[in-house]
Parts: sequence; structure tokens; C-alpha cells
Amino acid sequence: MPQSFEPQNYKQQSYEPANTRQSRSFPYELRSFPIRFEDEEVSNEISSWIQAVAMGFYGNAPTSELEKKYVACEQVDERMAIGAYLCNSSAPAGAWGVEYPVATYAYHRKTLNVGAGTLLPVHQITAVTVRPSHRRRGLLRAMMGSDLAQAKAAGIPIAALTASEATIYGRFGFGVATHECEVEVSVKGGIAFHNPAAAAQGYVEVAEACVVRDLHNEIFAQVHSGTYGSIGRHDMYRLMVSGQGSYESMESTKNIRAALHYNAAGTVDGYVTYKPLEDRSPSMVEVVDLLATNQDAYLGLWHFLGSLDLIDVIKWREAPLIDPLEWAMESKRDYKRTKTEDHLWLRILDVPAALAARDYQRDGSITIHVGDPLGHASGIFRIDVVHGRATVKRLSEDYSMAESAEPLLASGTRARQAAHANVSEPALDMGVAELSSLYLGAVSAQTLSAAGRIHERIPGAATTFDALFAPAASPHCLTSF
Repeated sequence: MPQSFEPQNYKQQSYEPANTRQSRSFPYELRSFPIRFEDEEVSNEISSWIQAVAMGFYGNAPTSELEKKYVACEQVDERMAIGAYLCNSSAPAGAWGVEYPVATYAYHRKTLNVGAGTLLPVHQITAVTVRPSHRRRGLLRAMMGSDLAQAKAAGIPIAALTASEATIYGRFGFGVATHECEVEVSVKGGIAFHNPAAAAQGYVEVAEACVVRDLHNEIFAQVHSGTYGSIGRHDMYRLMVSGQGSYESMESTKNIRAALHYNAAGTVDGYVTYKPLEDRSPSMVEVVDLLATNQDAYLGLWHFLGSLDLIDVIKWREAPLIDPLEWAMESKRDYKRTKTEDHLWLRILDVPAALAARDYQRDGSITIHVGDPLGHASGIFRIDVVHGRATVKRLSEDYSMAESAEPLLASGTRARQAAHANVSEPALDMGVAELSSLYLGAVSAQTLSAAGRIHERIPGAATTFDALFAPAASPHCLTSF
């Protein structure tokens, strides 16, 4: 069951990363504060932080009205802001003052669907920026290191983020855990289904977009609980997907349309919001958000999209890697993937807690060694799965990791003993980033072994790991943050 955690407040702490002490000074302090109103107003501290985030992501300078609506949403999520501020210094004439953070960071806590109905508490990181004039001074490492340590101390087993750049977070132990696809579906003349009855269950009616704003939380909760790899959404989502506001503007988007799917009992079990893309040839509509609590609703909403007049193509940026729609269509080639990229990144903080929480499809055992540059997940772990549930035990490291693998592999007897005995001799060596990518099944151990990212100390260990960790479904995350 989802758990709630009180935010950690580490305001007024200052940090000086060890790797910068001798090479340069670290004239910054990190401050943490909740994003919430003070006497129904946005404080100067929060306003300056919001302005710094907008600058880091090249957004428009927020108005005071936008700041208020932003804080109203973030307060619901109990989001915590972190800023790095110049201390014992003053800004040059004409520049932003020292009240503006030179780096920003924030987190909130929701849940991650790890299978079999389990929603695991997760630490969601967002709003990460560093001002260009203050880069390469250890700011991100200071913020990330402090925050992950706080999350681990609070008992959160996994951290998560969605990355604007793909090369930043691996060094902090994050690994790609899900992918998303941008697809274009040709719908000229409608979508022909192999089984038309499957796409005709229930019925679809158009609705005002603001209705989706009010339905979003209830529908997403059902989708989240039934979708492996789904992560919780923040409050702003209900506004964004209904065209009622965003981080850029709280003005309503006039051309977002909505349709609801109803089951046979007349209950809403899914919706789609969409907008036409202007000056496109062929004519195109883009899906803003599509949530379906079951396959009847999913195919029914696509049947509706395929029936839109004067439209040749439906574009969707958040399609799953394995999409039932592709296999439901008579003309599979009318379903085109135009882009596939990483989406959700995970970072395991507590190996026993994380691995014991997820779902397993078969029983078995394996021992792995995990390396962690920050020390949160380092160790040797014995994983024993019985009846689909794992017991994970940390073992003593009474062998030398510097020992060559060849002597181990030369002795068939020793290898067999290591594979079956509860000893501190791992079958696989990997980093926490690799384990985090393997966690939901986004990639196989055999693939990472072939890529040179994990090491088999016992032949066939990657195959054994894959058999144990194979998920029941392909993970799909419907949330960006």
C-alpha cells in the first residue's frame, strides 16, 4: 500500500564537496523550503526560486498570477524546493541579486507500480537547473548527494526522475527504466480492426475539456494501480492535460478537445484529450493525454480518434513500447514509430527493500554484487524468490573484489557451489545504475553483459538473472515530471 512520508527540512545547511575543497572555494549554501503560501501570498524566496527554474528551462518569466497558481498546485504535492545560494558575496551591478539561487532542485513523493498491485513509495526529483556561469563547481553533486541521503534516511527505497539530457544522471546511479514512443497512426478512412467488436465495447461521447480536469485524478488512480511501471502524477497534470494551464501559462488552451469512454453501465472508464496541429500536410491531430482503465476503453478511444473527419494522422508522443493498438489494426504498417527514447529513470537506494517489493513470475535464487558511487546500495545481495515473492539478504564481503574471475571460472565445482550455496561470492557484478535499469525489465542482463556494463563471474549468470527478473508486462510510464 502507498505510504506517506513527512518532508525532511534541512534549511540553512551548507556543503563543501570534498573534491572541490583544494581546487576552488565553494561559496554556496543549500537551503530547503516547502513550496507553499505564506499568509496566502508567494514569498520572495519562492518567487526568486521559481524565476530561476524558469530561466533554467528557457521558459517565459512567470507573472505573479502564474506564480500563485504554480504554488497552489505544488502545495498539494507537498513539493520541497532546494536552492544553492551565493553566501558572503554580492552580485555585480546589474546582475541578479544573491536572493536568486544559482542552482535549483525539487522533489515530491508519490508511488511507483512495481507489479502485482504494489505501489512502492518513490522520491521524485525535478526542477534541476544550474546557472551556466556557476557550472562545474560541484553544485549538482552537492544537491543530489544531500537529497538522496535524506531520502534514504527517510526510508524511501527508490528515487526517480525524467531527464531533459541523457548524459547527466548515470554518474549519480540513475538508470533508464522505461521508454516511450512517438507514433503516427494513419487514420484516413478510419481504423480497420482485426476484431471490430473489440473496439466497439461501450461508447464514446465528446465533452468539455474542463470535465477531464475534474475526472483526471480518479481515472489516473485506476490506470496507475493497473499499469506496471507507472509513477504518480503531480497536481499540475490535471490542468495540463485538459488545457486549463501549465508551467508556461495559466491561460486556457482554446483548441484542446476531449472525449470520454463509457462502459456498458454508463461509467466513465477512460478519456482522451487532443488538439489539431495547424498547417500540417497530411492533416494531423495530436493526442495530449489518453488514459484508459481497461482495453475496451483503450481501443474504443482509438476507434473514436480514427473517426475524426478531415484528419489523416493521429500523433501520440507517449505510446508504450508494446502497444495493443498496433496489433489490433488490420494494416499494421499504418502504425509508425517515429521516435523512441528513454523516459523514466530510477535510482535504487535500498536494494533489499526495492527488490523484495517487486513482482516475480518464477522462483529461483541468485547472488549479485552492486557497486554504488554514493554508497547507498553497495554490497553483496542474495535474492531468493519463493512463490513470486523475494527475500533479499545482504551478505558479508569477505572476498576480494580485485580477485580475477578466471580462477573462479576454472573450477566447475566451485562455480556450482557458488550458484547454490548461501556464500558471499556473487554470480554477477553490476553498478546501481545497471540494477536500476534491470529493476522493471527495461533491458535484459544479457544485453547489459554484451554491452560491457555488467560482468558474469559465473557463466550463464545473466541468463539466470533474466529468468528470475522477467516482468509480466512491458513497463510503461505515463508521467513526466
